[in-house]
Amino acid sequence: MRHLLTTKGLDRDTAIGILDVAEEMAEASARTVKKLPTLRGKTVVNLFFEDSTRTRISFEAAAKRLSADVINFAAKGSSVSKGESLKDTAQTLAAIGADAVVIRHPASGAPTVLARSGWIDAGIINAGDGTHEHPTQALLDAFTIRRRLHGDASRGKGLDGVTVTIVGDIVHSRVARSNVWLLTALGAVITLIAPATLLPIGVGHWPVAVGHSLDRALETNPDVVMMLRIQSERMQASFFPNAREYSRQWGLDDERMARLYPTTIVMHPGPINRGLEISSAAADSAQSTVLEQVTNGVSVRMAVLYLLLSGEREGLA
Repeated sequence: MRHLLTTKGLDRDTAIGILDVAEEMAEASARTVKKLPTLRGKTVVNLFFEDSTRTRISFEAAAKRLSADVINFAAKGSSVSKGESLKDTAQTLAAIGADAVVIRHPASGAPTVLARSGWIDAGIINAGDGTHEHPTQALLDAFTIRRRLHGDASRGKGLDGVTVTIVGDIVHSRVARSNVWLLTALGAVITLIAPATLLPIGVGHWPVAVGHSLDRALETNPDVVMMLRIQSERMQASFFPNAREYSRQWGLDDERMARLYPTTIVMHPGPINRGLEISSAAADSAQSTVLEQVTNGVSVRMAVLYLLLSGEREGLA
């Protein structure tokens, strides 16, 4: 297979294989000379139709560390802002010889359309599409959890029996969706916590437990608490009364943080709304993996680019 579009249907062995390759990339990144010649002569295009800091920079760093040529394409200021279609953009990228396209798009399904269109013969990586999925974020989250739990002995291991509580704006979160499919495949047990208005239709059919009380969820002492950003830019209606009320009921504040086991991992995909979904003390604590997630994102994306472009694409879909 040639693309990474979703974590849904990604089997356990393939997921562990990606994480194991990421471990090798992390070791390479720890060397004095971080660059590898693996993808020399390959061209990677970062095609971003939405603003991004962490994901775009992470993919750029990953491609450059593998010695690929990188082209950053932002929709703002390009022909896209003049009305150019995705098809014409794709054909332009094909004409310049893109080997891989990392695409972020506000429309759910856009990376899949690009991958199946025949407009371009390149590996397509979904860097976030609407409210659908963000597979490399889920992979780096799994990588981070696995490293925290297993340390140097993480290779070859899944997340069997690990309890993960994902809290917040589930309905708009592509991160939550990708994590549900991937972490479940790796053996984790997932609980979603959110106000009813921020849970997606059909969530009852997902392989998760669902609740509305963060305090009750924390009483179970989960291994991982993953806080999600409130995506105000995607909200066209009043999903909760106000920010203060949301923070009071569903925010990881200092008091709730003090109740967590010292071994509980606190995660957030960023960017963080400090004081809303998570307090500064929680985000900056020793239990927080916020910056580790950013660091690990480079290794995971190096692994994905390597597997897509080095001829070892089996299992990715």
